Amino acid sequence: ERGLYVQEPSRAPGDFENGGVLGVPNGSTLPDGEAKTRKLNAELANGRLAMVAIMGMMFQDGLTGSAWGSWDLYTDSPLRASEDDARDSAKVARSARGGGTGAAFDPAAQIGATAPLGFWDPLGYTADGSRENFLRRRAVELKHGRVAMYACIGYFVPEYTKFGGYLSPSMGIKFSDVPNG
Repeated sequence: ERGLYVQEPSRAPGDFENGGVLGVPNGSTLPDGEAKTRKLNAELANGRLAMVAIMGMMFQDGLTGSAWGSWDLYTDSPLRASEDDARDSAKVARSARGGGTGAAFDPAAQIGATAPLGFWDPLGYTADGSRENFLRRRAVELKHGRVAMYACIGYFVPEYTKFGGYLSPSMGIKFSDVPNG
């Protein structure tokens, strides 16, 4: 693998030697501890949400021509995080760091196993117990989640902003004349 970010087997997935906070090359890094664990869990959860969201927006956009509904309907969602969820995440993080070198690899004790589902592997990808396979899949999950978060931004921005002026002055087509999607 070549490039600015090269995954080293000795480092956690997505933790690159020259990648700082938010992927800024050679930027500052987060020190180990509860804050880092919380932020890594948040990135995984946001990436998972973005992957599902972008698929839902594309599906809805394909069916109805609009990827937007009323967000006012989602204020009482039972899936919103609570203080209990944060405490559960901290327990998982402590368990993951506390495992000895001779302990068997437990995917359920890794960062990303958060409430309400905990560790969820319905297709049994981790049944072989391979740490290397798990870490490779986790790195892929992080990459896909980051791309999906950017894709969601690509849906949000055109909904609220349009370039001024003409897309094609000779044909008289303005940017505001072109629909989203």
